[in-house]
Amino acid sequence: MQGIFKDFIYHLQGERQLAPNTVQSYRIDIKRYLAHLENMGISHPDQIETEHIVKYLELLSDIPLAATSLARNLSSIRMLHRFMINEGYAQKDVTENIDSPKLPKRLPKILDINDIESIFAEIDIETDAGVRDRAMIELLYGSGLRISELLSLRLPAVLLKEGWIRVFGKGAKERIVPFGDEAGMWLEKYIRYVRPLLAANIKAEDFIFLNRLGGPLSRMGVWKIIQKYTQLAMIEKDVSPHVFRHSFATHLLEGGADLRAVQEMLGHSDISTTQIYTHLDRNYLKEVHKTFHPREKNK
Repeated sequence: MQGIFKDFIYHLQGERQLAPNTVQSYRIDIKRYLAHLENMGISHPDQIETEHIVKYLELLSDIPLAATSLARNLSSIRMLHRFMINEGYAQKDVTENIDSPKLPKRLPKILDINDIESIFAEIDIETDAGVRDRAMIELLYGSGLRISELLSLRLPAVLLKEGWIRVFGKGAKERIVPFGDEAGMWLEKYIRYVRPLLAANIKAEDFIFLNRLGGPLSRMGVWKIIQKYTQLAMIEKDVSPHVFRHSFATHLLEGGADLRAVQEMLGHSDISTTQIYTHLDRNYLKEVHKTFHPREKNK
């Protein structure tokens, strides 16, 4: 089984070319699964039965492991067993009749518009760092970018006059995303007047957002910047860069935007991923119903 495990990891790295972090997640899940099988005296793929896997998932659940982690472990195990069948190591797929654990629907955290304005109000736009930070947060909120997409942005990707940016999202899929007037104004000011000063310190290539040393900003750098302003604005919510993406989607939909359009801008391959935002603000939906439904009284 250990030899199969090594072949499986090579398959993920070489043939499927998965990201290192993804491969590491599979490695951890499968090593733990194989250790469980070894403890049960199983040394060959054809000895594995469906009930062995079900028992293993029950043990993980008793730890307790969250439903999302259980689902990921089952996904890893399924991929291993399909690999073993394709490579001739096993005769049957014992995972095909195992149901995935039901995942709780978690509503994304969002900032309301007043929160957003409070954060912007705390940025000192008289400083170079403040102009950069304003442009960065305006773009996070104005275009709904993932943090990885923001940090990988390069100068040729920004079409300032047209109000568009070219983004490479998950799976290197390209999409064109608009940004608003405010984001455009601050982005232009940063690129024209501040970025050249930062880039003079070091060879920064053409990454857009740079740190004070002239190198590309890091995830931790962006997180610290956001924490600084949310604390100054006395916002008690746990605010990460991704919260601006959630807020972007929610505010668009609350304003009447088409779900498919928001899906396109977010880069979701499946519209069901986008639909979670339609369940966010039940008070808002109740107010809409009260205002527009013909059976409501006391309008």
